[in-house]
Amino acid sequence: MNDKNKKKIEWRPASTVILVREGEGRLQVYLLKRNPKAGFFPGYYVFPGGVVEQDDWVRSPIEAYGDLDQESFLKRFVWNQNLKEALAYALSAMRETFEEAGVLLVDQTDRIGKELEGLCERRLGEGLPKGWFRDRVWSEGWPLSFSRLRRWAHWITPRLMRSHFDTRFFIALIPPGQTCAPDEKETVHGVWVSPEKALNKNYEGEIPLSPPTLVTLHELLAYKDLSELEKALKARPWGEARFPRLVPLSDGALILQPWDPRRYGEVQVDSEELEKKILPVGAPFSRLWLNKGIWRPVEA
Repeated sequence: MNDKNKKKIEWRPASTVILVREGEGRLQVYLLKRNPKAGFFPGYYVFPGGVVEQDDWVRSPIEAYGDLDQESFLKRFVWNQNLKEALAYALSAMRETFEEAGVLLVDQTDRIGKELEGLCERRLGEGLPKGWFRDRVWSEGWPLSFSRLRRWAHWITPRLMRSHFDTRFFIALIPPGQTCAPDEKETVHGVWVSPEKALNKNYEGEIPLSPPTLVTLHELLAYKDLSELEKALKARPWGEARFPRLVPLSDGALILQPWDPRRYGEVQVDSEELEKKILPVGAPFSRLWLNKGIWRPVEA
């Protein structure tokens, strides 16, 4: 199709947070199962996250919201000299992490601890009121822990997908004294699990993973523990935007990662042969095959 005839698509800004911890002597991540009725990856396990909302766009200085000054925030998060945009993504990341996983990245005092406990109960009960994040963080001066966030990756959903997001993936160590729990609305189950175990459970269909989640967990296999990961995060850049290509098949789909040799060329796929090309956990890959509801890495 000629580029001029392509339907114009707008990618909505969104944020995702990879929550990590040390558990059972190994690096673990927190995964949430999306509601089977959700419009985007229903029933799949993902990291907490969501779209950048209007309230996430603010004007006040960085120091008004958290524990980093402007210079430190710029060095850590800004990718295009647009401080306001980077701050909106970071605030969205923190808000969505609490709304979906029940974890708020704050410098916790005794007062905040008691109020946070009540907010957690309300989240699982009657639900959070509109503007709760703005009221707690800005009106009551809750200091956000920007220092707990680090860069991970920049994902853009494929053109042929039904929903389109321009997403910044952050990574954060869970604050002490806080626990994760799904909201029982957008997310219906949560689990702490090692990357390797999650990838194996995906093959078995027990923990079906969304494509970006699967790729991220594969990358995290490179770190044997939390200490090794934290050292690597200090120098990790956002990197180039990851813009995969979706290839619909008669009985599923294929996603070509940006590093696939045929990412921009013609692709001919024999669905019957794909079953023989499934790769084991840990093997390098550039393609994911959707078959019977499960995404699996396959040979190019």
